[in-house]
Amino acid sequence: MSISKLSDLADPEITPRLVFKIGSALLFGRGGVADREWLAGLVWEIADARERGQQVIVVCSGAVALGAAKLGFEKGGRGSLADAQASAAVGQIELAGLWSQLLGAHGITAAQILLTLDDLEGRRRYLNVSATLGRLLKAGAVPVVNENDSVATDGIRFGDNDRLAARVAQAGKADAIVLFSDVDGLYDRNPAEEGAQLLRVVEGVTEAEHAMASGSSGSGMGSGGMTTKLRAVEIAERAGISLTIVNGTHRRPFGKAIDSDTGTLFLPKRRDTGRKAWLGGRMRMKGHLVVDTGCAKALTSGSSLLASGITAVEGEFTRGDPVGIKDQDGRALAKGLAEYDSFEILRIMGTRSEDQAMLLGYSPRSAVVHRDQLVLL
Repeated sequence: MSISKLSDLADPEITPRLVFKIGSALLFGRGGVADREWLAGLVWEIADARERGQQVIVVCSGAVALGAAKLGFEKGGRGSLADAQASAAVGQIELAGLWSQLLGAHGITAAQILLTLDDLEGRRRYLNVSATLGRLLKAGAVPVVNENDSVATDGIRFGDNDRLAARVAQAGKADAIVLFSDVDGLYDRNPAEEGAQLLRVVEGVTEAEHAMASGSSGSGMGSGGMTTKLRAVEIAERAGISLTIVNGTHRRPFGKAIDSDTGTLFLPKRRDTGRKAWLGGRMRMKGHLVVDTGCAKALTSGSSLLASGITAVEGEFTRGDPVGIKDQDGRALAKGLAEYDSFEILRIMGTRSEDQAMLLGYSPRSAVVHRDQLVLL
């Protein structure tokens, strides 16, 4: 059985493992005070899901807002990097305590996991995260995950918890993600416009859906809008994970969405292997390879990337590093793991395999990026 409608998310036979993502705007007022009543209602829903036989992972924002209020920092703790990191350090303890207390009232153990981008970008660390999540769930705990903003900087952070939730869902082998938002879901235009229609079910994300999305966050507290949610959908669907956007402003919002059948359910059109799903969800590449038109066409047909089709190398990287592949117009085509160092590819790009041994000083490998280590975008 697979997910086909919103009510399936409450069925443990179809959706045994869920990720709930909660943003700052829902959990906190502008003064940085947690809405305990709202969160207590959501915790009831987590307890109900567990009673049905479902496992739940929580991805929760709000540490910076909570810590800034406690420290008396202006601009919600976002005035400087140092303010944000200090706010997060204080807020993480407060937030973990809040979850521990509310879940504990239901006899549920809360577990805190703080992640940086590197924890999910590196394959070995990603697998460690996966193992930890699996063990916690097996032990009956509810993992509460947040980005570790006390050490993360602009260059090494997710930037929004929508994409973090998608990556955590991949690592946690979840069946579905619920993104609680301040709107009912994805509309075909700005929901404030007359005649705007809610999209109930979307199979895969195309340019048409991206064109409908707004990149702004209406609350002023969140770090992204509908655009980041669609990017999260693209990450999730690589692992065959469904994602739904529902209105989180209600008390007990999950049940409200299920009962009213209101939200946007994104159904995956693909299911990559575990390694390819991880690679496709990576946010940072070590470099890029530019390919000609013939090569771009061959890649879309399932071929490996050969040196003969490469026209340029961007960045410095070593064998095994993740690289992006794009066409002559700069359009992203694929991601993959390089079989050569960047300086070696510069030597052999545009050449055929019979000429590469002399240029390299050793027998060439079968491809610059093998199709088994390549994922199309």
